[in-house]
Amino acid sequence: MITSIFKKSSIVNYVLVFLLLTATFFIYQNSLLSQSVNAAGSSSNALLIIILLVCFFLVNFIVKKNGLTKDSSYTILFFLLFLLLFPSVFSHTNLLFANFFLLLAMRRLISLQTLKAPKEKIFDASIWIFIASLFHFWCILFVLLVYISIVFHVSRDYRNWLLPFVALVATAVVFLFLALLIDQSWLNHIVKQAQMNFELDYFTHNYQNAALSFYVVVSLYFLLSMIFTLTNRPLILQASYKKMVFGFLIGSVVFLFSPEKNNAMLLFTFFPLAVMTTNNIEYSQNKMYQEIVLLLLIVGSFIAFFAQL
Repeated sequence: MITSIFKKSSIVNYVLVFLLLTATFFIYQNSLLSQSVNAAGSSSNALLIIILLVCFFLVNFIVKKNGLTKDSSYTILFFLLFLLLFPSVFSHTNLLFANFFLLLAMRRLISLQTLKAPKEKIFDASIWIFIASLFHFWCILFVLLVYISIVFHVSRDYRNWLLPFVALVATAVVFLFLALLIDQSWLNHIVKQAQMNFELDYFTHNYQNAALSFYVVVSLYFLLSMIFTLTNRPLILQASYKKMVFGFLIGSVVFLFSPEKNNAMLLFTFFPLAVMTTNNIEYSQNKMYQEIVLLLLIVGSFIAFFAQL
């Protein structure tokens, strides 16, 4: 029954996801106010909602444009459910901006499979990744995905290997110029973010720990499912699915490296995991299995969301 709602892409599904996103966002913001925690003001709330909506649009555009999933709305649904697992994402503006730029980079890297204008796509993706790293430094690790994409598609031209360095220099020069001109504290922010912290002792209550444990179990299941069934996917899409796997792994490393660690840092793994989860459900012929998986994710995400308010 639940799968029948989202197995097709329709305006009703998009509206439903939008309403759920908006409702849960303001529920979380109100809970911050009730706890006397600094919550975003009305203008900041509007900005955060816009960023979130644009991210959802990009997620849907990427999977539809590149044929990563069938004609369904599962991917944006799973992206929303993963957000609900860690509602603190709603209060981290820098992470949302970083994720937005990473999605722009992913869009260019996945479209490399067409082999049209590869140099422009490599340069653009690198630029977006380095801009994302200005909001959260360890996003710079996603440049590894650029080189992985080069290996998959255009490794023979040595100039493609140099383009990320050109993008790095261009981004660094512009950033240094603006920092010196406007606010030198931007440099201190980058230096502070460049540190590492591998300790997982940031939990303020057990519900955050439970949400992380649930996400780890779900992630491992769908990650291994994608890896072991990769050869059964259409040959033309296998490189794109491999990018999803590597993207998830790199996002996990970003979480592990981040100095000011919290569950919201897992935001960078949501898109690739949403794609892998969608593929798991779409390629299954067992309707009961599809219903059970979808129901477990919905129930688990909403329980985790309300428990952490």
